[in-house]
This record gives sequence, C-alpha cells and structure tokens, in this order.
Amino acid sequence: MNASAPIPVIAIDGPSSSGKGTVAAALARRLGFHYLDSGALYRLTALTVLKAGINPDDEAACEAAARAMQPVFKDGRIFLGKEDVTEAIRDEAVGLAASRVAALPAVRRALVDLQKSARRAPGLVADGRDMAAVIFPDAVLKVFLTATPEARAKRRYNQLIAKGISANLSDLTRDLAERDRRDRERKAAPCVPAEGARILDNSDMDAAQTLETVYEWYREIQASRP
Repeated sequence: MNASAPIPVIAIDGPSSSGKGTVAAALARRLGFHYLDSGALYRLTALTVLKAGINPDDEAACEAAARAMQPVFKDGRIFLGKEDVTEAIRDEAVGLAASRVAALPAVRRALVDLQKSARRAPGLVADGRDMAAVIFPDAVLKVFLTATPEARAKRRYNQLIAKGISANLSDLTRDLAERDRRDRERKAAPCVPAEGARILDNSDMDAAQTLETVYEWYREIQASRP
C-alpha cells in the first residue's frame, strides 16, 4: 500500500440478521484489520437507556446517555465500566430499543467521533449503518448484505434455539419485517445501500460463502490499485 494512501476501510451494512456482524468480524481477522461493530455502540446506548428507565424515544436523554458511555472492547468482549455486557446487548429487548435510539439524529452525532477513532493501521472493517455514507465515505469497499425476512428470521431462530432460548419463527419473521420497515423509512441513516455499495443477497448462502465473496471483492480492488 502507498505510504501516503489513507488507511483502508471496508464498510459492511445490511438489515438485522443479514450476517453483517459475523462476516465483518471474520473478514477483519482474515485481513489482520481492526474491527468496528458500530451496532454494538447503539445496543450499548440502548442498554444504558433501559437500565436508567429512559424512554428510548427521548432524544435529549438518550444523547446524554450515549455521550456518558465509556465502552471498552477487549479480547472479543464488550464492557461498560467493569461489567461484561457482551451477551446482555444481544437481548431481543435491547435490539428493539437500539433500533429506536439509532433513529435519533442527536444520538448518531454523539457517537461519530468514537466511530471515526477506530480507523487505525493496517486497516478497519466497519460494520453498521452510516459507515459507508457518513463515517467512512472514502471506504475502499462498501458492501450491503441482504436476505429475505424469512431467511433472516430462520437464522435468528436457530441462534436463539442454540442458546436454549425459546422462539417462535412466525413472530421473528413478523418482527424483522416491521423492523425493516422502520429502519428503511427513518430519516436518520435509513437502512438502504450507500452510493457505490455492492449489494449481496445471501439468502441461499452460508457465512463462509458470504465471507469468501466479500474477501474476493476486496482482493480484486487491491489488485487494481496502483
């Protein structure tokens, strides 16, 4: 890589349960890059808000909560203070609240600097909304992963069952469709492909196949650069 070239960023986005987090983390490990799970920041905000009894639609209070957070990402775990919240932020209630707080412009502004600071050599794989359009518009590769609500609900169902958590496939499908609508229609960072993004429908692909496709896209881009 040219010494004067910016630190490369690969931005991966897509709707809930599209596999973006799994693929982004695996790609970062494969390339030896840093990894930013921006969605975790919104889940952390949501967890903080819920614990404090704050309404997830109260923009001013949610912004204050986001600015006060001091998350620590270490060895694949996520901490708030001394509390390991890696599993807690994956709770369904936290995920639904995260979708609401993420729609608040003030919350998104509060987390911008924290996200930009993740760009460090030798490179970064950034997963989540705004990554390609706002935070890293110069990303060398922008990917939008998608799949049908039915395929994504099945993945989520299998994840929950594997953890011993009861789940209803029909309810999950309905909830995902509703979340898709809300995320797509919101004014702040709607869930739509960024300009120049490559769209990959992985409804009939597993995580390994999706990873390989995105990895090859990056290799092609690197091979074409001077």
